[in-house]
Amino acid sequence: MSDLIGLFNLLAPFFGLIGLGFYCGKFVKQPESGLAWMQFFVIYIALPCLFFRLIADKPLDQLTNWPFIAATTLATLCVFALSFATGWRHTKDLPQSVMQGVAGSYSNIGYMGPPLVLAAIGQAASAPVVLIFVFDNLLLFSLIPLLMSVAGVEKLSLGATIRRIVWRILTHPFNVATALGVAASYLHLTLPGPVNQIVTWLSGAAAPCALFILGVTVAMRPLLRIPGEVPILVLIKLVLHPILVWVLLSAVGDFGATWTYAALTMAALPPALNIFVISTQYNVGVERASACVLIGTLVSMVTLTGLLYLVSTGILPYDLLP
Repeated sequence: MSDLIGLFNLLAPFFGLIGLGFYCGKFVKQPESGLAWMQFFVIYIALPCLFFRLIADKPLDQLTNWPFIAATTLATLCVFALSFATGWRHTKDLPQSVMQGVAGSYSNIGYMGPPLVLAAIGQAASAPVVLIFVFDNLLLFSLIPLLMSVAGVEKLSLGATIRRIVWRILTHPFNVATALGVAASYLHLTLPGPVNQIVTWLSGAAAPCALFILGVTVAMRPLLRIPGEVPILVLIKLVLHPILVWVLLSAVGDFGATWTYAALTMAALPPALNIFVISTQYNVGVERASACVLIGTLVSMVTLTGLLYLVSTGILPYDLLP
């Protein structure tokens, strides 16, 4: 019973903030445009500060664990392919299928991942959290524009599309913060006192603001119907993805309990809010994206709690193939 109470105390603030945002989005009449500055603050200011702090004090060898990177990124690629196939079976439409591929593979690794995993497993999990965040984003934000270009949604040549992908990767605030953190780790740099205090405050604001925005944004997208493939995509995202990560990490090597459990938790997170942002950007599958985010977030309250219970009680071994 004490384990369940501990899990409730751990997860309640996260889902409570999402619920508070959802309530405000439903019943507080504010224009949706009011979210723009808050989203800018989270994406361009607060979360980059959080990722810099997670990386800057880590030994560089922890950030070059290539077998771990290969296993977790391959797992994401596999569930993307399976989700894409599921979308194609239901829609027979390439752009829609790309969005479904993202919905079944892109975890909420930015908004929920770092604060939840660090609270559940500890600060030692920050290195695997950062690696999964960086390389899953590199994978998906390279695949999406390429496939959209093939589908004819991106009205650019292949060369122009590749140049745009490279530019977006190099200038994305999360990747810039990651690069600065790696440089600080390599050079053993420390921030001046006042700057460090600002970065600390901003990184502390990332999680509550992001979770509140998630709730508000979902509330402003009324769910008129549940597309037929959404339950399958949610199953892939919340159950199959962590299982595949567990199997691949166990097959590749012994990464230890902290790294493996961190990877399992990151894979078990609900679909990311960015799925809705991407679908809106391309004007493809907006309703389906909203359904996946909403249903996935609700179902993850059960599946994520179950996984963390198995981890905290030691029922789930970290290595499937000892």
